[in-house]
Amino acid sequence: MSDDTNPELDRVEGAPHPRKTQRLFGQAGAEAAFLAAHTGGRMHHGWLITGPRGVGKATLAWRIARFMLAEEPPGMFAPPPATDLSVAPDHPVCRRVAALSEGRLKLIRRDWDAEDKKLDTVISVKRIRQLKSFFQMSSPDGGWRVVIVDSADDMNPAAANALLKILEEPPARSLLILISHQPHRLLPTIRSRCRELRCSTLGPQDMAAALAGAGAETGDVAALAELSGGSVGEAIRLINQDGQALYGELIALLASMPRLDRPRTLRLVESAAGKANEQRFDLIVRLVEQFLARAARTGILGPPVTEAAPGEARLLGRLAPDADAARVWADLQQSLGAKVRQGRSVNLDPASLLLDMVLKLDETAAALAARQG
Repeated sequence: MSDDTNPELDRVEGAPHPRKTQRLFGQAGAEAAFLAAHTGGRMHHGWLITGPRGVGKATLAWRIARFMLAEEPPGMFAPPPATDLSVAPDHPVCRRVAALSEGRLKLIRRDWDAEDKKLDTVISVKRIRQLKSFFQMSSPDGGWRVVIVDSADDMNPAAANALLKILEEPPARSLLILISHQPHRLLPTIRSRCRELRCSTLGPQDMAAALAGAGAETGDVAALAELSGGSVGEAIRLINQDGQALYGELIALLASMPRLDRPRTLRLVESAAGKANEQRFDLIVRLVEQFLARAARTGILGPPVTEAAPGEARLLGRLAPDADAARVWADLQQSLGAKVRQGRSVNLDPASLLLDMVLKLDETAAALAARQG
């Protein structure tokens, strides 16, 4: 795999890369489903690992890859059936996989353009066609050959069709593992030729264990699990950027709606102005979108039992008392998100975009309050 020289842009800062992560939390059901197929002699050649970003899909893919590559060939002295997917960290396969030097494993991902210093926007058909020579190589011990596509969502149409042909006529003892954040975007024929392993969001207990395993330190894990939507990857990003404190500031500001605290609004906007504060701007936008999603959910299900910040449940209950309000906030989440992305694509001033976003929230809160009398 020496051709895979991409920077580790799929690794969350502050956490080990998924291929170097030995333990997986919160996905026992998905692991058990794969292990049952393996031990029951019902191994499928194509597996589609789905679920939200950051919940452990890639970690599961690499666990499966190590497990299959370390499998002892059938024989008189074969070990008893495995009870989990763990492989000892000092196993030669683990060391080779961590170094991307395992000859029976192929990683397909977007190429890194060394000249332009950026990733390609798609996985090209050239990358999928490389699998032909990969599968032509004989395995020295007759073992498995494994392909990980991370993520399958990135394939262009030609690449998707080329992969489909492989799935239709898979080589013997080959395993193709596709990671997908948005499986509905894949070809239906690709989905139909793979067995799906669905990864779910993590609750507070699993979140705490996963963060501890990644060496991340946090305070209120229950609130962090809420704010991150149960995504470990997002939780670590929030920790790195002090996102919980920022969300608390945002809740305190929005609590003044529909008569928005203008001085506080301007301080928030100014804190995200300029190129040096792009990361903070992106974080504020994500937090606003998360707030709108939680407002929409509140209108249907009621205020959250666990708050992501002090005072959040009361604010959400006031802003989204019913299903009609839920629809308003859900529509606003879609329109504001699209407007911000469009504005950033044409290099509009981030501060102006953020101010417009917050004022739109205030305008919507005023309209709902007037409707409710």
